[in-house]
Amino acid sequence: MKFSTYLTFDGNTREAFTFYQQVLGGQLEIMSFGESPAGDLPAEHHGRTMHACLSFGGERPLMASDSMPEGTCGAEAYQGIKGCSIALHPESLAEGERLFAALAEGGQVIMPLEKTFWAERFGMLVDRYGVGWMVNCEHP
Repeated sequence: MKFSTYLTFDGNTREAFTFYQQVLGGQLEIMSFGESPAGDLPAEHHGRTMHACLSFGGERPLMASDSMPEGTCGAEAYQGIKGCSIALHPESLAEGERLFAALAEGGQVIMPLEKTFWAERFGMLVDRYGVGWMVNCEHP
């Protein structure tokens, strides 16, 4: 079985994924609703992101789209991203510290990156886009 993480934003997927590519690296692909062949949406929705994919050389990609505005195609009001976090397992402590600092900028640190009984460093945050992240730097 394969799986991917799929996030839904409220009109700022392109901004968030451009930021994630700067922090995490990877290959970014973005398609707006206006660029899709299913162009039957109102013109004001054409700039919203239909599909974003940040891939990492064959590993499971991070994907997302913008929600549809309330009332469009039966969509309800956007509720934000809740109840989940993306767990990162960097190769080094230095990389973990860099990732944590970059993702935390403009967001909220839930648990500072610190030594735990299971990891050399572990921390949790919610980034400026409302996405939860856990950075786990395992013992060397």
